Amino acid sequence: MSQYSKNEPVRLGFSYYLNQDVLFLAKDLLGKVLYTQIDGAISAGIIVETEAYFGVQDKASHAYGGRRTNRTETLYRQGGISYVYLCYGIHNLFNMVTSVEGEPHAVLIRAIEPLIGIDLIEARRNMPAAKAAISSGPGSATKALGIDRTFNEKDLTGEEIWVEDHGIRYPDDAIAALPRVGVAYAQEDALLPWRFFVKDNKYVSKPNKV
Repeated sequence: MSQYSKNEPVRLGFSYYLNQDVLFLAKDLLGKVLYTQIDGAISAGIIVETEAYFGVQDKASHAYGGRRTNRTETLYRQGGISYVYLCYGIHNLFNMVTSVEGEPHAVLIRAIEPLIGIDLIEARRNMPAAKAAISSGPGSATKALGIDRTFNEKDLTGEEIWVEDHGIRYPDDAIAALPRVGVAYAQEDALLPWRFFVKDNKYVSKPNKV
């Protein structure tokens, strides 16, 4: 069960993303609300699943070993921008670049619970919001919010994409920490419990059992 405060929603500022503890951020982002505004239309969802990527030390990271390409250069910038890349030639995956400049940490958003602009989200996904598949998994989450490659390198405190704190909090025993999905190539790092999700939330991608 989530716990709601009565505080007014607060938009996260740049300082939030500069935190050098990407594992803390990946867990803390659960319950935060991710917004997009496209052609004046706003939609948003509660973040219910994330994965942390620990820069040059992490064999699952695009920046492992200090790798720098035109695509990964975004990861080396100061935290507070988006990193969107195409996976399997099909899915646009949305990441938040975190930490200080030169330290390529990122948090992948794997699932959201639809909250605002439900009609818009349903139209994008051609299914009802009650169906978990509408925003379960990183490719579905981006489609639900209209995020594509044009969102790469966007300011996460701007007017196109941003995150708000609505006072939604999950106790530690309501959050699972398991190995990340689809990173078998990362050898021993594939076993690290750096995937965080809200237990019993139907929008969490499979496998969703602890």
